[in-house]
Amino acid sequence: MIDLLDRKILNLLQKDATLTVAELGERIGLSATPCWKRVKRLEDEGYIERRVALVNRAKIGMNVTVFVSIRTNQHDEVWLAEFAKATASLPEIVELYRMSGDVDYLMKVVVPDIDGYDRFYKKMIKAVKLTDVSSTFAMEQIKFSTEMPLES
Repeated sequence: MIDLLDRKILNLLQKDATLTVAELGERIGLSATPCWKRVKRLEDEGYIERRVALVNRAKIGMNVTVFVSIRTNQHDEVWLAEFAKATASLPEIVELYRMSGDVDYLMKVVVPDIDGYDRFYKKMIKAVKLTDVSSTFAMEQIKFSTEMPLES
């Protein structure tokens, strides 16, 4: 279980993972050593999975976001292993979910342009057998966050 101080640490690190232990401690009212122990425990227990830098997609030319709905008529372990291996090798896929309902899988893909998506699509269908693929292009990003809501 995590307490209020742990939640404060997590909230601060979600906003800025470059904060030092001393800065974290100062903001939540702890000295550096107890704060470091809490951060270390949060890492050891898996509350903090990793610390990353968020890259501005527009600055690197990845301007198009595509949501890809996939349906398949194969639901066995062999196909799923092939699908997982194929999708792991495609860096354009930034999120992938197995769904309930009409769609079997939903992926979020980032590419530089429509031609980039076409190249991605051809690689994907060559790598794994799919029954139906439907693509929807995002027109505008209204909200984006990597922060998990941590209500106290």
